[in-house]
Amino acid sequence: MALIAPRVAPALPADDALALQRALDGATDITVFVDGTVHRLPPQARDAVVDLLARFSRGEAVTVSSVEEMLTTSQAAELAGISHTYLRNMTDRGEIPVEYRGTHRRIRLAAIMGWLEGQKKKQAAADAAGTSDGGTSDGETGK
Repeated sequence: MALIAPRVAPALPADDALALQRALDGATDITVFVDGTVHRLPPQARDAVVDLLARFSRGEAVTVSSVEEMLTTSQAAELAGISHTYLRNMTDRGEIPVEYRGTHRRIRLAAIMGWLEGQKKKQAAADAAGTSDGGTSDGETGK
């Protein structure tokens, strides 16, 4: 899997930073144009863009990168509601993908969420077939 390197943008020249600061001061409408087309950003994206512009307006250099949350095996096991040992065994068998940072295992949040979704589907199929053991560890009842 290819990683996209962070992009570092140098600080704006002082005049440009000041002009941007004035434009942002008290602004309530931030409009984004892409190839001449207006796009309304969802709140999270709008907030990130405004934060980026505010940093430039203060004369700061900015680094932009993507973040995909990586969990320790303990965090992933707790989230999944399984033991740390059981999770490690699943990673050893390749059932849940794992990445190593030195000798430490890291698991993507998306991988754990995908595994949990798969478990829910298996349980729903078992319930539909009437083969449920009635004692699932997730504590959910007939949703």
